[in-house]
Amino acid sequence: MHNTTPRRGLKRGAIRLTRRGRIALIAIGTAAAATAVAVPLLLPEEEPRPKTLTIPEGWRSVQVYEAVDKALDVPAGTTKQAVSKTDLKLPGDAGGNPEGYLFPATYPLSSQSTPASVLSYMVNTANKKFSGGHVTAGADRNAVNVYQTVTIASMVEAEADNPADMGKVARVIYNRLDRGMPLQMDSTINYALNRSTLRTTSRDTKIGSPYNTYARMGLPPTPIANPGEAAMRAATSPTQGDWLYFVTVKPGDTRFTANYEEQQRNVAEFNRNRQPAA
Repeated sequence: MHNTTPRRGLKRGAIRLTRRGRIALIAIGTAAAATAVAVPLLLPEEEPRPKTLTIPEGWRSVQVYEAVDKALDVPAGTTKQAVSKTDLKLPGDAGGNPEGYLFPATYPLSSQSTPASVLSYMVNTANKKFSGGHVTAGADRNAVNVYQTVTIASMVEAEADNPADMGKVARVIYNRLDRGMPLQMDSTINYALNRSTLRTTSRDTKIGSPYNTYARMGLPPTPIANPGEAAMRAATSPTQGDWLYFVTVKPGDTRFTANYEEQQRNVAEFNRNRQPAA
C-alpha cells in the first residue's frame, strides 16, 4: 500500500529506495560504467604510422613524393614543396631536380621523420651507390659522366621488359648516341606527358618538349625515373652488340636488331598482338 503523504525531509517526487532497490541501482551503475569503458575500444583505432617506406625501382619523383606524404601523414604536396627548401646533395647537372636520385630502397621512419629528412636520406643513399669506382669507371668507358649514366639507367629501367634485357637496352642507347641517331624512346615522351602507355602516336612524337627524344638529339635533360642497381649496372656495363632497335612484341619477348626492316616487321607483330580479338 503506497503512502501518499510526503515524509518530512523528503522533497515531493523523490524516490525512496529499499535495500533491494539500492542493490539494483548499484548493479545498473556498475554496468553503465563498464559500458562507458568498453565503448571507446569499439571505435576504429587510428592506423599506426608505418615504420618503413619502400620505394620500388623505376618510380618517378612524383610517385615518391606522394608515397612520402602518405607515409608521414602530411597534406598532399608537402614533400614536393620541401624539395626546394631542403639542402639536397645533388650534382650540379641536376639543377636542384632530384629525379634519378631518390634511390629505390626500404627506408626507416620514426616519429621525427619529416619530408626533408626522408628526401635527404634517399639522395644520400643514391650518392653512395653512384660514387663507387665501378660506376665512375663505367661512365668513363662509355664517354659519359655519372649524371648522364643515371639518366641512361632511368631509361633502361623504364624500357626493359625484364632485368635480363637491361644490358641490351643500354647498348641500343649507346649505339644510337655513337651514331648520332635520335634515341626515339617512348618512355621519355611518357615522362613529358606524365603518363605510362605502350602506344605512342605520331602526334606524340611531335610534342614540343626537351624530353621528346624523337625530335631532339642526345639524352633527355634529366633522368626520367629513379633507377635501381640492376639498371645502373646495365648502364655502366652494357651488353656487347650492334643493336639499334628493339620492341617488346609481347611480355617476355623483346626483340633487338640492327636492321630497320626487321624492326618494322617486329613492330607490325607488336601492333597485331595489341588488336582486340574479333
